[in-house]
Amino acid sequence: MGQQVKFLGTSSPRPGIVRFELNRTITGMGHEYYVKDDEITGDRASDRLAGRLLDTGKLRTVHIYGSVVTAELVDAQTASLNDDTEQALKEAISSLYTHYLPDVAVPSDEEVSASTAV
Repeated sequence: MGQQVKFLGTSSPRPGIVRFELNRTITGMGHEYYVKDDEITGDRASDRLAGRLLDTGKLRTVHIYGSVVTAELVDAQTASLNDDTEQALKEAISSLYTHYLPDVAVPSDEEVSASTAV
């Protein structure tokens, strides 16, 4: 199941920069920085969130510190946060911990037990 991540979009004085304040800590006290087209090899929450955000194709960089995500749009100097971009980023963030989607069968207890048996 998983709970949706709640967040608040905040403004930045720099054009082309977007910032989101989440209702949960993603990195603890560490800074994590990701760049478009760089391979993300980890499986931490910050790695998965950055990968999802960069996969939208709307961002050049993602920086995550604690519960704050700061990102640079691909065309940072000329771009602004339009509705399509905002919706894509919001979906990537809010569904980070959603494991089962509508019309996807939830596995039974027996299926879960069988898949974890050693």
